[in-house]
Amino acid sequence: MNIIDDASTLAQTVRQAVAATKATDIHTHLFPPSHGSLLLWGLDELLTYHYLVAELFGAAPSELTHEKFWALDKKQQAELIWRQLFLDHSPLSEARQGVLTVLTALGLDPARRDLNAWRAWFSRQKVEDYLDRVLELANIDYLIMTNNPLLEAEVQHWLNNRPCPKRLRTALRIDSLLLNFAGSRAQLSRQGFSSVDAELTAKTLETLRRWLAGWIDRLHPLYMAASLGPDWTYPNAGETTQLLDHVVCPLAAERNLPVALMLGVRKAVIPALGDAGDAEGRSDIASLMRLCAQHPQTKFLATVLDRADQHELAVAGRKLRNLHIFGCWWFCNTPSIIEEVTRMRLELLGTNFTLQHSDARVLDQLIYKWLHTRRIAADVLAEKYLDAHAAGWRFSAAEIHRDIRRLFGGAFEEFLAK
Repeated sequence: MNIIDDASTLAQTVRQAVAATKATDIHTHLFPPSHGSLLLWGLDELLTYHYLVAELFGAAPSELTHEKFWALDKKQQAELIWRQLFLDHSPLSEARQGVLTVLTALGLDPARRDLNAWRAWFSRQKVEDYLDRVLELANIDYLIMTNNPLLEAEVQHWLNNRPCPKRLRTALRIDSLLLNFAGSRAQLSRQGFSSVDAELTAKTLETLRRWLAGWIDRLHPLYMAASLGPDWTYPNAGETTQLLDHVVCPLAAERNLPVALMLGVRKAVIPALGDAGDAEGRSDIASLMRLCAQHPQTKFLATVLDRADQHELAVAGRKLRNLHIFGCWWFCNTPSIIEEVTRMRLELLGTNFTLQHSDARVLDQLIYKWLHTRRIAADVLAEKYLDAHAAGWRFSAAEIHRDIRRLFGGAFEEFLAK
């Protein structure tokens, strides 16, 4: 084993390993090219992403109403956002700088400020080839999608067995079932489960388990997933607890599939903003711990939206063997918070967590989210290795690459295999 004795060589080795190690992006909202318009990509999609839509209304004149904005076509919306957020106001926010990072990585000079030239470049790309290029620029081995068996626009693609690249893997989204069972019954009926009663009787619970098992067999997901609001508690007398206890968790344990819970989203706080109208709130981490304890044979993944919940979540991750902490989600996916959270998790969990996921809804976002994450991770990890070095420990390059792969997806894969 080649031991690194020199501190500067150690820091350089860490930074090189962070740059070179392939990451597994364990949570995205992307789709295969075969799913047509569900896969968002290209300049106009980047510019009209809901992060930037939310920023637009803070910068634009009051004459721009929500109604006027949504009445514009995609190209007009993109041009308005470009003018307001990049030309009339400097691009200092993370979402705006992300667009610049994408352009630069693709060899397009942001200093030209030429939307038409960039649009022409994107129009020449073939989506299948562009997908491979983005994955290489982000240095991703594979990503995990979000696949909702109760959303008609997605269901038909899966029922028709549309092709999916091997580097795009599935996760089974169960929010609609857990949070809106009554509203799910119509789609369940269209899928041949018309006998589902309005009440969660033993018969209905068994039928729902058969339906969910059928989608597991079809999609072969790596996990099941749901976003839950700050008001979620466990246990309670509601339908969500019944569905978790009698359908989701027993089936997850039987199939050795984790249940991923993303906690703290407040949906449609400002409905006129569309997807940009969601907000965040404090979650009940004690409920998550009770759920994990109640179902010790079920594995759980968890991330939280509120910065103030991050410490309590990390402490929970120290206590529960069936809980794996992952990523800096959504409003926490900003450099200052990524740095803070990563540092704190390393101090509490070592390498027993997944450092990041992109949550990307636009393919191109993979580029900036992973480039920015790697830059932050390199700084934090170099410092931590140097601390251990100063305390007398010596590392090999192989050990450093091992550790960083664990943080970039290896620990997640180990958790899946348990």
